[in-house]
Amino acid sequence: MDPVPALEEPLKKVLGPATAKVMAEHLGLHTVGDLLHHYPRRYEERGQLTHLADLPMDEHVTVVAQVADARLHTFASAKAPRGKGQRLEVTITDGSGRLQLVFFGAGVHKPHKELLPGTRALFAGKVSVFNRRLQLAHPAYELLRGDGDDAEETVESWAGALIPIYPATAKLESWKIGKALQTVLPSAREAVDPLPESLREGRGLVPLPEALLKIHRPQTKADIEDARARLKWDEAFVLQVALARRRHADAQLPAVARRPGPDGLLAAFDDRLPFTLTEGQQKVSAEIFADLATEHPMHRLLQGEVGSGKTMVALRAMLAVVDAGGQAAMLAPTEVLAQQHHRSVTEMMGELAEGGMLGGAENATKVVLLTGSMGAAARRHALLDLATGEAGIVIGTHALIEDKVQFHDLGLVVVDEQHRFGVEQRDALRGKGKQPPHLLVMTATPIPRTVAMTVFGDLETSVLDQLPAGRSPIASHVVPAADKPHFLARAWERVREEVAGGHQAYVVCPRIGDEEDDPKKAGRKKPASPEDEAEKRPPLAVLDVADQLAKGPLHGLRVEVLHGRMPPDDKDAVMRRFAAGETDVLVATTVIEVGVNVPNATAMVIMDADRFGVSQLHQLRGRVGRGSAPGLCLLVTEMPEASAARQRLNAVASTLDGFELSRIDLEQRREGDVLGQAQSGTRSSLRMLAVIDDEEIIAEARREATAVVAADPELERLPALRTALDALLDEEREQYLEKG
Repeated sequence: MDPVPALEEPLKKVLGPATAKVMAEHLGLHTVGDLLHHYPRRYEERGQLTHLADLPMDEHVTVVAQVADARLHTFASAKAPRGKGQRLEVTITDGSGRLQLVFFGAGVHKPHKELLPGTRALFAGKVSVFNRRLQLAHPAYELLRGDGDDAEETVESWAGALIPIYPATAKLESWKIGKALQTVLPSAREAVDPLPESLREGRGLVPLPEALLKIHRPQTKADIEDARARLKWDEAFVLQVALARRRHADAQLPAVARRPGPDGLLAAFDDRLPFTLTEGQQKVSAEIFADLATEHPMHRLLQGEVGSGKTMVALRAMLAVVDAGGQAAMLAPTEVLAQQHHRSVTEMMGELAEGGMLGGAENATKVVLLTGSMGAAARRHALLDLATGEAGIVIGTHALIEDKVQFHDLGLVVVDEQHRFGVEQRDALRGKGKQPPHLLVMTATPIPRTVAMTVFGDLETSVLDQLPAGRSPIASHVVPAADKPHFLARAWERVREEVAGGHQAYVVCPRIGDEEDDPKKAGRKKPASPEDEAEKRPPLAVLDVADQLAKGPLHGLRVEVLHGRMPPDDKDAVMRRFAAGETDVLVATTVIEVGVNVPNATAMVIMDADRFGVSQLHQLRGRVGRGSAPGLCLLVTEMPEASAARQRLNAVASTLDGFELSRIDLEQRREGDVLGQAQSGTRSSLRMLAVIDDEEIIAEARREATAVVAADPELERLPALRTALDALLDEEREQYLEKG
């Protein structure tokens, strides 16, 4: 039997079962290779002190600091009624800030002897607040004993002059990870290098074994830079090879070319349009039609600003396919959106959507809706129309994916708001064609170029960045409800003014309000600051807010509610009344986030706006200003001026550029795994690469990867790269790439 390669050796064989179990359960590390790729988050220099003022609340941190003061208090308690209870309070400092450590009961004896003023140590624990001061309760610690060489007693013995601080947990402190790495580090010399030699040498990158040694045991800061540069390239290149192979494989698949006729359905539709398509819509349509005319499946991502006319572009693509004898399916994430799309598509098409009916145009087709909540008779009709080919276009939710749904000849799948669908669902729909159908993915969340090259790296990208003529600007303002309550009163006055002017308004809340309040979430402990207070309060709810507004500041206006747990018919009825102008104010959850189009709605008030992400706020704001009257978006928050949440809201209020906001959003979330934590739920494959900062590396890696795969699709001449690819593509990621 062949020996197990050093990096594939299970950690339990090397470190023992107890340590290996903790590493597997808490850090997802199973093999020697996993541990070698668990890189330090940062480095402390011997003698350097950290910034205690920047510690994040409720997070597990590791700091290097010096003991300034240590006091032992004795007190009476239920367990020690005679005054024998003990509490050790230790103050540590970094020269500019202080942090309190606290130890209780039997746990005070060792730190009382060891943590004397002047002592330096590594401390690890969860940051909390007590009496308005930051503290670590019962932190683990490791003493830093000067420049001694005793390997058992000093962290410097394994860290050198630069102390690596690892991503750690309460069960596994940074220095314990460091000591485990000391054991496995010799195996780094056997790491197989995935980069082709010509690429590595051409870019002056150090070999992989050297990079692993330098990242964990750097002698100088230059060592760290060398190692990071090399490890970033590995991540970018292996990922881009995976995506390049996916694109290459797709290009080999057969598909039916779909070319619209000169006097067919598409031409008839274009003739009845009351406006001219924007230059952007024409350009993107040309790209899509060119793809549809080829005999391998289109895989295109259509991204564009809120309201840039993506639905029009998608509809023309669907009509082109119907013209060519095929069928098109549009998959929407919610019933509200599916119904909205169905309504707007049939309205735009008019008699062209009445195929087989009296009054239908000569070359008309049928447009059917298919959702999970439809009645049995309507559902049977829709299924029959799809199976016979009578319906050229179907718009639906997940119900389209069920086994019972059969198509006559599925030629195009349009997926709206791609991030809301699982991989299996998209694949199930694509599997319903006689040959793989063409795929058009639409997203209204603008994506920075680097993310488009990674998350959607197997798709060609089209961008719509022009708004159709007649669209109005949207003014956005932050309303600080806690600091200036009169601003909120003025917000409701503005809503009344819009309604008095013949317009309508949305009020958006983070939750519905009929769920039972979870005492854990409601936060029963005493908040330490205004920011904490805003965080701990349960989010505002649709049902409560609607009731308060109808009785208070919006009394006399027609106020209705909309949320995801309403029966589908009720939701549709509410949207119809709002669209018809029979409702003045719609109080809703984010169910209105995408696709909802009511041009007469000019104002939106977002309650607890700090509880939404940047891209989500931008999406919501896009529901107003869709007609000729200017839009107004008010972001209501109770967070204090200096908080990060307020800065985020200020950024949203300051620009309408979705691409700029998506960049801010990504920088704040530091999205780790570009193959998608959301897509696969697996551990992050990106440990070193920063999707925003490393744009140049990703772009270059994509170019190199495309060239490598074109020359050797099966990577037969690059076995080490093939091995690295297999390691990246665990079962779930393989599935993601296969089915994307």
